[in-house]
Amino acid sequence: VTCVDVDAAHLERIAASGLTVDLPEGGIVAHVGAARPDALQGTFDLVFLAVKADRTLQAMQALMPFRSPDAPVVSLQNGLCELEIAGLVGQRNVIGAFINFGADITGPGHITVGNRGAVVVGELDGHIGERTRTVRDLLALHEPKAIASDNIFGFLWGKQAYSAVLKSSALSKAPLVAFMEDPRWQAANIGLIREVLCVARAEGVAPLGFDGFDPADFEACDQRAVAGLNSMADLYRGSAKTHSSAWRDIAVARARTDAAAQVGPIFVAAQRHAIPVPLLRGMID
Repeated sequence: VTCVDVDAAHLERIAASGLTVDLPEGGIVAHVGAARPDALQGTFDLVFLAVKADRTLQAMQALMPFRSPDAPVVSLQNGLCELEIAGLVGQRNVIGAFINFGADITGPGHITVGNRGAVVVGELDGHIGERTRTVRDLLALHEPKAIASDNIFGFLWGKQAYSAVLKSSALSKAPLVAFMEDPRWQAANIGLIREVLCVARAEGVAPLGFDGFDPADFEACDQRAVAGLNSMADLYRGSAKTHSSAWRDIAVARARTDAAAQVGPIFVAAQRHAIPVPLLRGMID
C-alpha cells in the first residue's frame, strides 16, 4: 500500500513512524509507503481516491501516469465525484463508494476516527462482480459491516441529502448534536434535505437510508422529519468527531470548504428538471 499526498509534513511522519489511526476501540499504526505524486514510480492496479471533492480532477491528473490501464478507481469521497472520475477513465473503470464513519486529520500522520458508520461500494451500472466484492473485502478490514450494493447511487444521493445538514452546521459554532436538535434550525435543515430528495427523485434515484437516517422521514410530516433529525444526531453522541469536516475547514484550517463541489451536480440536475433549490443555493452562497 502506498499513500499519496501533497502534504509534506503528513508524508514525512508516515515515512518516519507510520500512519497512526485512533479508532473508537483503540489505535493502530500502519507502516505503509508514502510519496508525493511527482515521486511515484511504477504502476498501480487499484486506486482509492480519498480527497475532497474540489480536488478530484487535480488528484486524478497527477495519478493517471501511474495507474495501470484497467485499474479501477474507488471514489471514497463525499459528493457525486464518480461522475467526474468516469469522465476521465470511463464508467467501467470507476467503483462508487459511500462512507459515513466520522474522521479527522488531527496532526501529521495522525487520523482520529470519531465514530463507526456505513461503508458501501458498488459498480455504477449496478452489477456486483468479483472486483466489487474484492474492494468490499478490503474495506471490511476497517469496517466489518461493509457491503456491496447494486444501488450505489441510492446511497450516494442519500448521503447528499444527509450531508446537506452537515454542511449547514458549518455556519454555526454549535457541535453537531446540539445543532441538529436546536429547534431554531430544524425547519431549514429539513428543507435542505427535502430539496435534495426532490432532485434525486427527478433523476430517477430512490435515495437510501443508513445510520439512523431514513429519507422517508423527511418526505412525511414535519413532526416525523424532526424525529428524523434527532435520529441523525444519535450517531454523534459521544463521538470524538464533534463537528463536521466543513466546520473544521472554516473554523480550524481557515480554508475554503468543498461544499460547492459536492453540491454542484445537484444544481446541474435541479436546473435540468426546473426544480428550485433556494435553501441549498443560499447555504452555499
